[in-house]
Amino acid sequence: MAVSAPDLEAFLLATPFFGGLPEPSLDLLMSMLVERSFDAGATVVAEGEPGRSMFIVKSGRLAVSKRANAGSVIPISVLERGDFFGEMTLIEMQNRSATVVAEVPTVLYELTAQNLYACYKADIHAYVIVLQNINRELCRRLRRADERFARRAAGNDN
Repeated sequence: MAVSAPDLEAFLLATPFFGGLPEPSLDLLMSMLVERSFDAGATVVAEGEPGRSMFIVKSGRLAVSKRANAGSVIPISVLERGDFFGEMTLIEMQNRSATVVAEVPTVLYELTAQNLYACYKADIHAYVIVLQNINRELCRRLRRADERFARRAAGNDN
């Protein structure tokens, strides 16, 4: 279903993905979002599958994991309200890099690659801000991963 909640604008502006967008640009992107609901235990995306959309967490809690060579599942992170995921597939056009499973009933906003391209065509300024926001978040994640790696290498992982 299309999204049209009265508090949606305030929620989106508080997320890293939509920060800094002027109101007309935010309105354009809001019109492109589709609300998706998932039951606890549902797989939202699976590692290795094609991906053509990203998601912003409205409510719920999701577990992100990767498969190890031996087939075991390695937990990567937990996502909650305001977090977003799936953006990598929109940028690099590769298959999903991880599996994301809803731990509790979860509501997400989905933005497809096709809609992001439509944003590019309609409002290049908004498109650039969105890409900058995605890049900032990817840098934050890389820094956290670097820190975890360094702690683990030092035998000090918490």
